[in-house]
Amino acid sequence: MGLVTEIMKPAQICSSFLLSFIILNAQPKGFLYDELKVNNYKLPDPLICLDGTKVVNSKLWLSKRRPEIINLFEQEVYGQSPSNTIPIRFEVVEEEKGALGGKAIRKQVIIHLGKGEQALAVNLLVYSPQNGKGPAPGFLTINFHGNHTVLSESGILMPTSWVRNRNGIKDNRAREKDRGAAASRWDIDEIINRGYAFATVYYGDIDPDFHDGFNNGPHALFPPQDPSGRKPSDWASIAGWAWGLSRCLDYLEKDSLIDGKRVAVMGHSRLGKTSLWAGATDERFAMVISNNSGCGGAAISRRRFGETVNRINTSFPHWFCDNYKKYNDNEGNCPVDQHMLIALSAPRPVYIASAEEDLWADPTGEFLASLNAEPVYKLFGYAFGATRKPPANQPVHGRIGYHVRKGKHDVTAYDWEQYLNFADKYLK
Repeated sequence: MGLVTEIMKPAQICSSFLLSFIILNAQPKGFLYDELKVNNYKLPDPLICLDGTKVVNSKLWLSKRRPEIINLFEQEVYGQSPSNTIPIRFEVVEEEKGALGGKAIRKQVIIHLGKGEQALAVNLLVYSPQNGKGPAPGFLTINFHGNHTVLSESGILMPTSWVRNRNGIKDNRAREKDRGAAASRWDIDEIINRGYAFATVYYGDIDPDFHDGFNNGPHALFPPQDPSGRKPSDWASIAGWAWGLSRCLDYLEKDSLIDGKRVAVMGHSRLGKTSLWAGATDERFAMVISNNSGCGGAAISRRRFGETVNRINTSFPHWFCDNYKKYNDNEGNCPVDQHMLIALSAPRPVYIASAEEDLWADPTGEFLASLNAEPVYKLFGYAFGATRKPPANQPVHGRIGYHVRKGKHDVTAYDWEQYLNFADKYLK
């Protein structure tokens, strides 16, 4: 199948246009939300090597084309993470049986990274089934507001690192009153009921989400080799968060209650971008889940629909490497696009989720990226299972999973129902 830029019938386009008109006020103004105004574009072919070689089998993909694409994303988008290692130590500070009404074991682990003043202490919260028969498959997630916000349990450690000033927070410090504030995003009871472990890490423990010149978080553990400063291809925050997820997986591989070979990585929004890059760069992740990740995540950048490369680089200059700024209003010259990011997970199962009202994240662009990743999966004998964007709340569960649900930019119980069904198919 060739690369596809649009797979929408006229009636679908009109429906999408009307939806865009109805909910336009929910999106930042001054950006494109009209499918009829999306310009034509040409996607780079994931199956054509830089020297023109056509990829015709999985062996050539794995040995030649995949490393090329990884390198292109490192050089031009996310930056190149360091390959050298640093001291790492796992400290289990709590293990409590009978959590969640007696059905789970709760562990809290401090992952100590590096030494000296720049050392990091990353808190990993883990729930495992109490009565599981052997090590459980699990989900490793990354959260926005602190581990204490995913459940209201008083024993969950509060982050001592930076937190964003929001909802009344004024000093960048976590508050007791916010326990369980984000519980609706994490269907932990159902995850445990279905036989999976749940692990989560606060992204601010890994790398605070503000631009300070990369002098904090994991970047400070790996100072530039050139004393004059960073290179334009050096890693930025998304790559830093992804690196931190890999360090969490280092621990999960050692936990006797968890099957480290059956761990799915999951993130939402900017952390959905992170989960895709973590899954691309660390093939130990058995499944990859992106929830509403949009620009720089699962959505085709060349569409310039909703959030654009220019806008994201301007508003969040620390998320991507400096080279990515070359493609502000110049997406067509970038050697990669996001269908190639999704394809880097092949042949592992990958799930892309959109929300119907989340035009800022471009649900159609997320679907088209999934569809245009399918030729790589076909090299391994796997299919997506869709040829056009499905209606809302009608998921597709091929080797590439996809759904667009009703509602806004969020993580809901419906999303988790799909992720658990998908995991039942591929991780059990």
